[in-house]
Amino acid sequence: MQDIEEVSSTLSDRITALSESQTIAMAKKGRELAAQGHDVINLSFGEPDFQTPQYIKDAAKKAIDDGFTFYTPVAGYPELRQAIADKFKRDNNLDYKPENIVVSTGAKQSIANAVLCLVNPGDEVIIFSPYWVSYEEIVKLAEGTPVQVTGNLENDFKVTPAQLEAAITSNTKLVMYSSPCNPTGSVFTKDELYALAKVLEKYPQVHIIADEIYEYINFEGEHASMASFDFIKDRVITVNGFSKGYAMTGWRVGYIAAHKTIAAACDKMQSQITSGTCSIAQKAAFAALQGGNASAIEMRDAYHRRRNLVLELMNDIPGFKTNVPEGAFYIFPDVSYYFGMSYEGKTIQNALDLCMFLLTDALVAIVSGEAFGAPQCVRFSYATSDDKLVEALRRIKESLAKLQ
Repeated sequence: MQDIEEVSSTLSDRITALSESQTIAMAKKGRELAAQGHDVINLSFGEPDFQTPQYIKDAAKKAIDDGFTFYTPVAGYPELRQAIADKFKRDNNLDYKPENIVVSTGAKQSIANAVLCLVNPGDEVIIFSPYWVSYEEIVKLAEGTPVQVTGNLENDFKVTPAQLEAAITSNTKLVMYSSPCNPTGSVFTKDELYALAKVLEKYPQVHIIADEIYEYINFEGEHASMASFDFIKDRVITVNGFSKGYAMTGWRVGYIAAHKTIAAACDKMQSQITSGTCSIAQKAAFAALQGGNASAIEMRDAYHRRRNLVLELMNDIPGFKTNVPEGAFYIFPDVSYYFGMSYEGKTIQNALDLCMFLLTDALVAIVSGEAFGAPQCVRFSYATSDDKLVEALRRIKESLAKLQ
C-alpha cells in the first residue's frame, strides 16, 4: 500500500497552497466535542437557524412530481433567470436581461466563476478587509495576487475612497467586497458606494465583484448596489443567492448579474466544471422569488432583535470592542485586550488561542478573525435562538473572567 506521505507529495501545488475554511474547521471541532457528549453552543457557522419557508419546499416537491429530474441549462432555467432579472428591477432598480444572469450552485461558485474568468496569473485583486474567508483562497486558486485593504473599527470596518485609490496599481484587475459584510455586519450606504465608484471610474481595467448575499438582512435602510451607477455598471459583477434571505443554505443556489460578455464567460466556465444547478433547487428558487419577501422580512426582524440582545450582553464583558453591525448576523469584536493573559499555564497569544480556550472551557464555538483578515478579532454568529445566545454569552463571560 502506498505511503500517505508519498500520496500527499503527488498533490498539486494548487491544492496544497489552499487553506481549509476556518469557519468549517471550527464548526467541525464543535461537532466533535458535541459527539463526545458535551453541550456545545455553536456560534461559528454562517447559517440561518430558520427552516426554508413551506411554500418553497412545496414547490420543490411539485417539481419532483412534475418530472423536473433532467439536466438543466448551464446558466439556469430561462424562467428563473427572468425572475432574477425582475428581482433586480423590483428591489434594486437595475435593468438586466436573462442573458446577463448566470445561476450557479451557490454564491461561492458564482464568485469563483467570476474570478476565474477575469483574473490572470499575477493580476492583483483588491479585497476589502475584513472579508469573507473564501475570497482570498479563490483568488489564489486563480493564481492572482490578493491585496488586502483594511477598514478600521472606528470607521465600521469600511474602506475609504482614499485607501482604495492608494491600493490601485497598473496590475489591479479586480476589487471584491461584501455589503452587508461577512464578518463585520457593516453596510455601505449609497453615498459611500458612489464615492468608491468615482475612484474606480478612473481605472477602466478594474472590475468589481459586489457580494450582496446578505441583501435582505439590512437593519438600517435601503440596500445600495454598486451596479446602480451607470458609469461603472458594465464592470460590476453583482453576486447574490437564496441561502441567507430565504434560509436555503442546503439548496445551493446563487447567481450573478453582469455584462453579457462576462456572463457568457461564466456560463462557459461553469459548463466545464459543474454544468447546470440542480433542477429541483432551481424550481424552489423560482418559487422563492415569486413568493415575495415576507419571510425574509420576518427573519430580518428576528436577527435585528438578536443583534441588540448580543450587544447588550457584550456590554457586560470587559475588553470587547465592537461596532454596531447594520446587517448580516455577525458581531466582530476586537478581543486583543485578552492577548498575553493566561489560565492554568496556557497563555492567550492570539485570537485563535482565545477561540480554542472558549471552545474547551466555555463550550462555545466562535471563529478567529485571522481567517477574515483581522487577527485581533473574533466572529460570533447570532443566527441561533435567544436562549442559546444568552447562555453562550454567560459562559463566555465566566470563562474570560478566569484569564489573568
